[in-house]
Amino acid sequence: MKLIVAEKPSVARDIARVLGVKTREEGYLRGDRYLVSWALGHLVTLVEPDELDEKYKKWRMEDLPILPDDIPTKVIPKTRSQFAVLKKLMASPEVDSLICATAAGREGELIFRLIYQEAKCRKPVERLWISSMTDEAIREGFAELKPEAEYEGLYQSARCRSQADWLVGMNASRAFTLRYQVLLSIGRVQTPTLAILVKRRLEIDRFVPVEYYTVSADFGDYQGTWFDPKNTDEKTASRIPDEETAQRIVKRVRGQTGTVQSVTREEKREPAPQLYDLTSLQRDANRLLGYTADKTLKVAQSLYEKWKALTYPRTDSRYLPLDMLGRTRQTLMKLPADYQPLVKGIPWTEEGKLPFSKRVFDNAKVSDHHAILPTPQTAQLDKMPAEERALFDLVARRAIAAFYPPYIYDQVRIVTAVGEDVFKTTGRVTKQAGWKAVVPEKETSAKKKDAEQEQALLPDVSQGDRRTVAKASARKEQTKPPAPHTDASLLYSMENAGRDLQDEALREQMKGSGLGTPATRAAIIERLIQVGYVQRRGKTLNATDKGVRLIEIAPEEIASPEMTGKWELALNEIAEHKSDPARFDEGIRKMSAFLVGYARDTKNEGSFPPEERRGGKGGRKKAPSASLLEGAVCPLCGKPVQVSDKAYGCSAWRDGCRFTLWKDCLARGGGPALNDRLVTMLLRDRSVRGSTGTVKLEEGHIRFYPKDPGAKVVSFPIAYQKKEK
Repeated sequence: MKLIVAEKPSVARDIARVLGVKTREEGYLRGDRYLVSWALGHLVTLVEPDELDEKYKKWRMEDLPILPDDIPTKVIPKTRSQFAVLKKLMASPEVDSLICATAAGREGELIFRLIYQEAKCRKPVERLWISSMTDEAIREGFAELKPEAEYEGLYQSARCRSQADWLVGMNASRAFTLRYQVLLSIGRVQTPTLAILVKRRLEIDRFVPVEYYTVSADFGDYQGTWFDPKNTDEKTASRIPDEETAQRIVKRVRGQTGTVQSVTREEKREPAPQLYDLTSLQRDANRLLGYTADKTLKVAQSLYEKWKALTYPRTDSRYLPLDMLGRTRQTLMKLPADYQPLVKGIPWTEEGKLPFSKRVFDNAKVSDHHAILPTPQTAQLDKMPAEERALFDLVARRAIAAFYPPYIYDQVRIVTAVGEDVFKTTGRVTKQAGWKAVVPEKETSAKKKDAEQEQALLPDVSQGDRRTVAKASARKEQTKPPAPHTDASLLYSMENAGRDLQDEALREQMKGSGLGTPATRAAIIERLIQVGYVQRRGKTLNATDKGVRLIEIAPEEIASPEMTGKWELALNEIAEHKSDPARFDEGIRKMSAFLVGYARDTKNEGSFPPEERRGGKGGRKKAPSASLLEGAVCPLCGKPVQVSDKAYGCSAWRDGCRFTLWKDCLARGGGPALNDRLVTMLLRDRSVRGSTGTVKLEEGHIRFYPKDPGAKVVSFPIAYQKKEK
């Protein structure tokens, strides 16, 4: 009897159905040849520091760094009952071997191995590795089971990743929390990701708009924009620094006759877009459908597991292996009826085969999983929720478009001289729609769409033709700050982290590594929101004051994508047996010790802002609640005081002022809760008497002296940053 271990109950049920395993038992399904059971995601995890040693229950700098020779594992209490089922089945005499059927990736491998080791199982294991959940794919997978030993590199990579995140996260978070007296979460991947968002916020905050003018001329059948032919920068060549100069140009050219100096037409081609991997699908779904990265992953996973409509979504490849040429044809022919007219538009060969393209088929660029495709069974679109239908549509159209011919157009540029002034008119004229006939209309931005409409109306002019300037006008404009990041742009930056490195060799080495993996990037973004470092406002992601402050005090080694990119590259090489796991572990331990030392010894002073409110799903935050408290100034530096929903603090916290009064600091000891009126009077008079006692500011503390002489005085430091539990 073989025991099959799936990652989720739904996957286990699908496997059992295909294999004819029907009898339901407690926590598993029984058949003649197979027992099919499941995990519930992770059932086993690494222990907490205080489970290594009682002394770690109290956070103390002198106990850091925590660097155990080996980090033990434990059964997660919430899912202990299902682990007990698996352990019993693994030990059962009727089970002679196991089949690992967890998700075919790094995390899925770790889930199974930890369960297997915690259960102290020694029975032989085979690996099921499939890229879709269709019945056909499951049957093929069981016909091609591999020895689990072939995936040892993948497991070692997963183990190293898990222990690295524990060592860096536990040590750095404790050290910096103790150093700055505010709860801080620091991570191997999340901190450099936060740095990307902080960099963009600071660019926006420091941006100073510059006003300029542009001049346009109406030549009757086309429009032109004035430009300086001596300026080779296309972006700034049309900018006129002041209104007076712009109006002089308008007066010079209005009613005058211009001559077409040149007309250039350059044929350009845009090849069909490549198939989707998870990150590119998340980016397009964010841009076109407004989905967050996390939502896209969940919807794609539903299409994979529940609807059997997509292949494995957590892939980092945009290619297919050569042996999938025939199956891809079958996939396209099985798409729902609405897509078949587009499928017929593919330039099929005379033998009825798909056209071959190295942009689609390349064995060298497929690792664990190929690009995301629809499965070769007709999707039941009428039964799917709207979100699943919309995402399936993106994938289906991309799968068709990948085999279409290029989009071909003429890039047209007309230069018209009016006396000493010259005007440019640019546009494009479509010659072959190609793959653009397949992608949704909305995939073309409104800006591009307007440009194409304008360009389609360009007249057929020749050099030497003359035109009268019917109208001319000047328009005031100003430079714009960089746009805030969205899920789409942040995912791109994470995927391409390291591209700005000065070291060319290192930049080349980091190609394809980036921050995190396609499967983890969505969770990293959500984690940053959850811990209060990032706010999501509509489609934009913005670093909070707390996030900015963390990057200010974090060392470059943990905030820069360089080190994390190197680690991700090393993890990939471990999976491919090209790198030594022990060497990676040693590097992580050195980094953990360095981060503790940095936090302990740094001279970087300053405090963190009061926490902002969080609410809504997924840790979504409401708008910041901090506002200035009218008439109140900081007793430490004299700057205005701001109030949030939990505390009063100095508005100059970024400059190092640590003044903070928690609203409930006195109430915790039996005194009054602080409110705006009381704090305003207290900061002005240093003493406020009430019916139950007197509140005073003295000797760097806020104190409550009860009227009852036997009652205890409540005292709190006014520069205290961490709210005590």
